[in-house]
Amino acid sequence: MHRRATIPARINIIGEHTDYAGGKSLAFATDVHLILDAKSLPTGFEGDPTVVELWQAAGGWPAHLSVTSSIPIGVGMSSSAALCLAVTLCVNGSMEPLAACKEAQRLEHEILKTPCGLLDQMAMMFGKEGSASLLDFTLLRSTTVPVPSDWMFKLVDSKIHRKLSQSSYSASVDSQLQTVHVDSENQRVERALNATARHLGPLLNASHASLQKRGVSLPEVDRQVELLQNTPGVIGARMMGGGFGGMILVLVESDDVLPELRTYSPSRGGFVEEIFE
Repeated sequence: MHRRATIPARINIIGEHTDYAGGKSLAFATDVHLILDAKSLPTGFEGDPTVVELWQAAGGWPAHLSVTSSIPIGVGMSSSAALCLAVTLCVNGSMEPLAACKEAQRLEHEILKTPCGLLDQMAMMFGKEGSASLLDFTLLRSTTVPVPSDWMFKLVDSKIHRKLSQSSYSASVDSQLQTVHVDSENQRVERALNATARHLGPLLNASHASLQKRGVSLPEVDRQVELLQNTPGVIGARMMGGGFGGMILVLVESDDVLPELRTYSPSRGGFVEEIFE
């Protein structure tokens, strides 16, 4: 047997640090992927030790495991969630998307020791071409939302890379501070649903300011975000992902802004296929 899982990276437009608090996010799958090939072996397991550990924890059969990926590691594009989803789908084959998300989350918690919510997995699994996913983490529901043509996103690498399992991501935070952030971020998500790019930009800026207060940004990142927010042609910018470095999401007026960087558009969600050779 040979199974291949293809999992996209995700970009979270707005709604950061809300998933584990029952909040909301607006995110989309990209055309940057991690691919896991699992080929049956008579006995034993072959592959990267971490991949093999995840595979065995998921109940995988004896297999040769190989990963190819264009998702950058440690920059807030959720390469670890993509890997856990790929393992889940290759072990189980086609399965109900939310069930796949929960199993991948379990692997990330237990094996990779990352205390993540379900944002990454749901954005990756429920992605649709040309659309974002409105994710409700109380109802565990995804609603497809078309992305307006004037929403043009680019990513700037802050060059500060940290593993969330090794950062203060998992540290406790003042409950009142967290509540204030989640409540205001949920409101920004709702306002984003009917926003033009010109109105979305200030929402991204406000999201970053809230994340600063929440304590998941860094001064080095804040300085870069501020410079980008004041760059001609940039409508808004904020840190993206769990925090403490990684990518900065930038909303631009056109491709001519920050021309050295590519524009990201919504793409298909993750899937698994049987390969016949």
